[in-house]
This record gives sequence, structure tokens and C-alpha cells, in this order.
Amino acid sequence: MSKTALLFAGQGAQSAGMGRDLAEQFPAARKCFAQANATLGYDLAKLCFAGPEAELTRTENAQPGIFLVGWVAFELLRERLPGLQFEATAGLSLGEFTALTAAGAMSFEDGIRLVRQRGQFMQEACEATQGGMAAIIGLDEATTREVCAQSGVELANLNCPGQIVISGPSDRMAAACELAKAKGARKAMPLPVAGAYHSRLMAGAGPRLDAALTSISLKQTTIPVISNVTAQPHGAPTEIHRRLVEQVTAPVRWEDSMRYLLAQGFTCFVELGPGKALSGFMRRIDTNAQMLNVADVESLGATVEALGAAT
Repeated sequence: MSKTALLFAGQGAQSAGMGRDLAEQFPAARKCFAQANATLGYDLAKLCFAGPEAELTRTENAQPGIFLVGWVAFELLRERLPGLQFEATAGLSLGEFTALTAAGAMSFEDGIRLVRQRGQFMQEACEATQGGMAAIIGLDEATTREVCAQSGVELANLNCPGQIVISGPSDRMAAACELAKAKGARKAMPLPVAGAYHSRLMAGAGPRLDAALTSISLKQTTIPVISNVTAQPHGAPTEIHRRLVEQVTAPVRWEDSMRYLLAQGFTCFVELGPGKALSGFMRRIDTNAQMLNVADVESLGATVEALGAAT
């Protein structure tokens, strides 16, 4: 039997208009957006639907916004396919919180509050430090590690073969990009982000996220959820707590996470939330994997049809 994993989008996937057509068409989606607004105490739905883009892109809005649209996609998929079977979840950075919520580790309300707080903590860490990120295209991990060691920056995201993101102090990023090109990178592109995510410059956010996690009730997941930090399934709630704090400064091991699932016999992956970045990564990891996505009404229909035909 084919095994299915649900994958949840991470920061950078946001765009004004996300989730709007789902809310217009499905009462269940409207209910989720209203629940998010009530939980957070501000109109996150309006930001998702209409922007402005600059406000939506702020970390404290982008993170709960992407969490929310991913959750809406998940709820609608379950509504349209009551017999939906999925055997694992994973999420890119903040998407790991959505993945854990989908697997029963926390409630929707706790999840969206947490990612709103996480976004605030990370935004404040960005403002307290001068950091940046860059995508390195065409270098392997070992060579990129050499670039980091020589430039004083860090690995942030190991997304897929040939695409690694580095992170560190702003005054070292330009030199790191030039060194990457000198070592054979096809491209070394600075990213339009507020700071150096998944690096030691985010350390200020860790203790605050730790305290926020202490205030909620984490439960054992009902199915495996793959940790960004270890690329292995999460363990007990105390380990989930620890890994989510570590994740703020640790590199996201996305390629390793997907290779773990592939080795466990997973062949079908459904990307939930805005954008199709995770589908693009999978095409570089394993071209034989079936990739579906739910981001809007059209992709929901196509995915329901594909999964329905397989059952």
C-alpha cells in the first residue's frame, strides 16, 4: 500500500490573497479564519486576503498567516475526503507547528498563538541583530560548509540537492556569497528577509519560545511528525518542546527529512498551504514521488480527485 505524508509550508510562501477563494467557497474555511481572528484578537484573515503585502510579510503576521492557510487546507481536505489516510506529517520551519497540530500534539488555538508569539520573538531578534540570508545554488553540502566556516556564517536550510540557504551577520553575507561563487556555485542570491533565521543570531528568541511552550499542553502525536532538527520522528512531548526551541537556531534538515520518509515507503506527499516550494524541493530529491498540493479551490479539487481515485 502507498503511504501518504502531509507537508506544511514555511515562511516565504505568504502572498496577499492566500486562502481568500477557499473562504469564499467553503463555510468550514470561513469558520477557521473567524476562529483565528478571535484567538489572536486581530484581523489576520483580512491580512491574508488583502494584505498589504508589506504588513503580511512581517514575521509576526506571516507565520500565523501561513499556519492558518495550511490548517484551512488540511481541514478542507479532511472534509472533502472523510476517509483520508495519512501516516506522517512534516513542515518547513514554522510549518512544523502546523504538522504537529495536524498530528494532535497541540490544539489549533494553541498552535496559532504559538506561531504568532514565535514570529514576534523572531522579529524582535532580527531587529536586535544585523543579519541576512542567501540561497546558494549548485554547491553540495560539504563545500557550502567550507564557505560557512571560512566566512563566519551558518547553514540555515538544507532544502534539496543543489539548494542550500546560509544565514549570518549582514557584514559577512556578501563575502560568503562571493566565496560560494568562487567555489563553483551557479548562483548566490541574498534573500529578502528581516534577519538571519536558523542561526545563532536568533538565540534571543529561544528562551521566550521555551516559556511560551511551557504554558501550553503538548501531547503525544498520533502519527510520526518529522523534526526539522533531527530529520527523525519526534518523541515524547518533552522532546517536542526541546526540539521546537532548538529549531529556532538550528538548520532545517528538509532534504534529510524527506529522504527519511522515502526510505520508510512513503510515495505520496501533499503540500498544504500557500505556494509550491516543497513540491519543487521534492522534484529535486526524488522524481518518482507523487506530489499534490492544496493552496486554493482549484488545487483542492485536483488533489481530492487524485486521492479519491487512489482509495
